[in-house]
Amino acid sequence: MFKNRRFLLVFSLLLVIGLVLGACGASDDGGDSAEDSGGDSENNTENSSENGSNEDFSVAMVTDVGGVDDKSFNQSAWEGLQAFGEENGMSKGEGYDYAQSESDADYNTNLNRLVRQDYNLIYGIGYLLQPAIEEVAAQYPDTNFAIVDSGAEGDNVASILFKEHQGSFLAGVAAAKKTQSNQVGFVGGVDGALINKFEAGFEAGVKSVNADITVDVQYAEAFDAPDDGKLIASDMYSKGIDVIYHASGATGNGVFAQAKDLKKNNPDEDVWVIGVDRDQHEEGAIGDNNVTLTSMVKRVDIAVQDVANQAMNGEFPAGETIEYGLDDDAISLARTNEEALTDDIITAIEDWKEKIINGDVEVPSTREELETYVNSL
Repeated sequence: MFKNRRFLLVFSLLLVIGLVLGACGASDDGGDSAEDSGGDSENNTENSSENGSNEDFSVAMVTDVGGVDDKSFNQSAWEGLQAFGEENGMSKGEGYDYAQSESDADYNTNLNRLVRQDYNLIYGIGYLLQPAIEEVAAQYPDTNFAIVDSGAEGDNVASILFKEHQGSFLAGVAAAKKTQSNQVGFVGGVDGALINKFEAGFEAGVKSVNADITVDVQYAEAFDAPDDGKLIASDMYSKGIDVIYHASGATGNGVFAQAKDLKKNNPDEDVWVIGVDRDQHEEGAIGDNNVTLTSMVKRVDIAVQDVANQAMNGEFPAGETIEYGLDDDAISLARTNEEALTDDIITAIEDWKEKIINGDVEVPSTREELETYVNSL
């Protein structure tokens, strides 16, 4: 009896000890596991959410009539979209894409097609798309839209603008320092408020260096007419103009073509082109020479990439206007042609840039402001 009791007591003690040890072990292992599991679960949820947003998010753009390979404005925007896609593991047609417009009649059609393809953010590249963006955005409030180079109405529309007149002013400084004939030219695409900013800034920069320099201004009335650009450039160069600044999209390709033709026929002739929107140094190459003096670089690519990232991260600036300028390096002058951009030209550019950023110079952006500015010199 006593032995049975002692056996039961020992058995009970062993049972209790076993249960306690088991509980402790389960608590230790299970506690770590639960914490890890809970932490991993939380992290996985966050990562899943982030990855899910990356995988689910898509963005596209509609070009204006210049085309995606215009070596200027549209191309810069497309490069920004490609950089965004590469950064986020996307590929063309799988996360980002573009629709090319052959005429303004294609704007609405292309925008609507991209909406039907469920793109989360759709860009309109160029101010000419403003009416189409506003119309389509109003019809699809759940889709985000952005327009480059114009202010558009809409609670789901972001407007991306640049201080082109500031960069054009510096282009004017470069042209004034480079010209030997005291004659420079400006070739615009379509005569309107946007390209007038380039014109006004450029002439203000020229006159700030030398008020006696003449500025010949001509418009092709198209952004996709290189033949017209070539004819205008031919006319200007034949009159003794030796530096032409173009703000005309693909039309400017004709300006480069004419300058290169002249350089080919006479390598010693000083003819220069100032490119626009992106560094167009490559467009001016002819043998061992290059007719691109510099380019007024407008970082459309950075702006497009920036706003796309904001949209993907749930921070799309709906209904807002974002403006990029000299002070955030979104506007600049290219320095690729080191031989043509002599030290005195670079020094002048830097001096005037500092004055603009500091507010000592208010660069005109309209013809009316230009007249007032020139009269004050």
